[in-house]
Amino acid sequence: MKHLIALFLKYKVWLLTVLKPMGFWGAGAISLLDSSSMPVPMDPIMAFYAWNNPHRYYLFVIMAALGSAIGGLLPFLLGRAGGELFLLKRIEREKYEKLRDRFERQEFLALLIPSMLPPPTPWKVFVFGAGVFEMRTTNFLLAVFLGRLVRFGIEGYLAIRYGPEAVGLVGRLAHEHHTLLLSLLGLVIVAIAVTAIRKGMARRQVAPPAV
Repeated sequence: MKHLIALFLKYKVWLLTVLKPMGFWGAGAISLLDSSSMPVPMDPIMAFYAWNNPHRYYLFVIMAALGSAIGGLLPFLLGRAGGELFLLKRIEREKYEKLRDRFERQEFLALLIPSMLPPPTPWKVFVFGAGVFEMRTTNFLLAVFLGRLVRFGIEGYLAIRYGPEAVGLVGRLAHEHHTLLLSLLGLVIVAIAVTAIRKGMARRQVAPPAV
């Protein structure tokens, strides 16, 4: 068993060494591996890309978000194929029912918010649950893509402005104050939604009547 673990770690290091120099294509491939099967420390990798490519970092963000959405289809489809018992073995019945209620109320936000958050958010549990609770595939891809776009974009901004170590600091704070981070993120999303609704209503009021 130890030999297999050592072999896996060796292969993982070699793979990252090969993919990093590939630019934004490498960022997409690494993110795809991370979301599908092979856990990868995406936060320091994205900080590394941002620090070395500040003027083209948006390409790395887009490709990494796209890779994460596509790679996430593997656990998503496994969950859809009948992963209810598998999920129940990993979380308590009470948590399972709360997760199910989230997806029944608003499946898009149920996956969008975890996709924005850094570790220790159990992201693959939500992805697997999205399959179990039969989330629409288009909503799944869009939620993961947008969530990762926000996460990687913020990490890149922090790395470019304050240095790569800033991403690690934020990650540690998120680990220690996970509930507070969730609450703040929820307030931000509510504020954005309220602002969008108000702008939409204002446009309707200003729009001239149809002739």
